[in-house]
Amino acid sequence: MMWDENDFRAGMITNSSLELIRLVPLEIRALVLISFLIHEFAYTYPYRHFSRKIFMNNVLRSLILLLVLSLSGCGYNTLQSTDEQIKASWGEVLNQYQRRADLIPNLVNVVKGFAAQEKEVLLGVTNARSRVGSIQATPELFNDPEAFAKFQSAQGELSSALSRLLVVVEKYPELKSNANFRELQAQLEGTENRIAVARNRYIKAVQEYNIVVRSFPTNLTAMVFGYKVKPSLTVDDEKAISTAPKVDFSKP
Repeated sequence: MMWDENDFRAGMITNSSLELIRLVPLEIRALVLISFLIHEFAYTYPYRHFSRKIFMNNVLRSLILLLVLSLSGCGYNTLQSTDEQIKASWGEVLNQYQRRADLIPNLVNVVKGFAAQEKEVLLGVTNARSRVGSIQATPELFNDPEAFAKFQSAQGELSSALSRLLVVVEKYPELKSNANFRELQAQLEGTENRIAVARNRYIKAVQEYNIVVRSFPTNLTAMVFGYKVKPSLTVDDEKAISTAPKVDFSKP
C-alpha cells in the first residue's frame, strides 16, 4: 500500500513507524524502494498518456517516500538533536561564566577594604574581567573558531588572576574572617563547581556531535545540510574538566 500526503497529515506515519523503519538496514530499505519504483513504473508507464495525473501522483508519492526513508536513516535527526544539545550546553556555560563575572566586583571591593596595598593583584583581576566582558559571548560563538579561542583565553586569564588574588588573601586573617567575604567565598566556590559541570556537559555534547559529523554515512548528510565540526573546550590540565577549582579561604 502506498502512502500519500493525506496519510502524513492524518498521522498514519508516526514517530514509532519511523523508529521501526530505522531498524531496517539501509541496504534493504534501498532495495525495497527500488523494487517499488520499478513496479510502479512498469504498471503505470504504458498508460501515462491516458492517465498522466495518476502517473505523476505515483512519481510524487515515490519521491516523498524516498525522502522519508532517506532522512530516517541518514542521521539528519541525530544531527539536529546533537546540535540542539550543544546549544543548550553552551548556554549553560555562558550563564555560569557570567555569574562568576558578576561576583568579581564585590569580591574586589571587599579585598580592597582590607588589602588596598595589593593594587597589582586587584588591578589584574579587574583587567581580566574587562577583557572577558569585551568579547561578545553569544550562543553562536562556538561557530567562530577564532572568537571561540579568544573567549577561552580570556576566561583562562581571569581564572589565573582570581587564583593569584586568593593567594594574597591568605596573608590577611581579618579579611578571611569577614562575613561579607565568607559569603562571597561560598558563592564563588558554588559557581566554580557549576562552571566545571557545565564545561563537562558541553565537551561531551560536542564529542557526540562531532562523531556524527565525521562518521559515514552521516558525514554526507552533514555536508549537504552544512553541519561542520565544532570546537571543544580545552584546558592545560585535563583533570580540570571534571574537578572544580578549589576556593578555600580558611586556614589549612
